[in-house]
Amino acid sequence: QVQLVESGGGLVQAGGSLRLSCAASGRTFTSYAMGWFRQAPGKEREFVSAISWLGGSTTYADSVKGRFTISRDNAKNTMYLQMNSLKPEDTAIYYCAASRQSRRTLAAGSYIDYWGQGTQVTVSS
Repeated sequence: QVQLVESGGGLVQAGGSLRLSCAASGRTFTSYAMGWFRQAPGKEREFVSAISWLGGSTTYADSVKGRFTISRDNAKNTMYLQMNSLKPEDTAIYYCAASRQSRRTLAAGSYIDYWGQGTQVTVSS
């Protein structure tokens, strides 16, 4: 069993930055590809970014490419999402996810083994 706890959300002005963290319990953190999804009010949950088991490979949605950076520290069982140049359309609840499959499979929203509870990100114009 793995528990995921997100933190770091908040209110920021457009153009600002936030760093989200996802802390995982358990000893098998490196067995999971990890990723971030988000859900804006009235919209479906969408993929944001994913990272491979050891952190060597990453994937990004086109909407965040060049602005967001995903990383993980396996020694701390923690994944991060550095979000720069934030836009009002980035406003959403951000969820971390873990999958025993590949980051590409996770990015497709398939075979997600665990979800976090979400953290709110609000970007004001």
